[in-house]
Amino acid sequence: MTNPYEVLGIKEGASQDEIKKAYRELAKKYHPDQYGDNPLRNLAEEKMRELNEAYDYLSKNSASNSSYTSGNYETSSGYGDFNSIRQDIQRGDLSSAEYKLSNISNKNAEWHYLMGVIYMQKGWHDEAYNNISQANRMDPSNAEYSQALNFLNRRTQNYRQSYYGTRGNSANNACDCCSNLIIADCCCECMGGDLISCI
Repeated sequence: MTNPYEVLGIKEGASQDEIKKAYRELAKKYHPDQYGDNPLRNLAEEKMRELNEAYDYLSKNSASNSSYTSGNYETSSGYGDFNSIRQDIQRGDLSSAEYKLSNISNKNAEWHYLMGVIYMQKGWHDEAYNNISQANRMDPSNAEYSQALNFLNRRTQNYRQSYYGTRGNSANNACDCCSNLIIADCCCECMGGDLISCI
């Protein structure tokens, strides 16, 4: 796997602030949402995955001043697992992605984010919201997590507005139903029948 310092374009031993600053600038530049249906979107998604992995690795390991050694990134961090889980999700193989996540003991921000995405794909919106919120709390500087949380918040707000709008209309529908029954009863009485008996 590529050296995480090189991915973020910073020197080895960079401070947490330098790591965050470099990540934010690159995340703004490469975030896939900017590309719409452009064919470059796939490349941007791949670049964002690489940026997220590098940022996660350096965020965890820069505090202990551990330097990158070739091959150490893939095996010790386990983020290669997250990359394959993302690929499973993109292919729509949710059961494989969920199985792989269940075998990861370190439930970090990326773990919660990916579990939230799986739940969202399954239509389990409460669980998706809980996991993506947790990912955002654990890593508030991650643009991908923030955008997913904002998307879920907007979706929830739209649902509430349409739900309350429907409730308001249901009273009108009940009135319309009663009016229609009274009119139908009048018509039946004219023909010699009776829908509503008044005793």
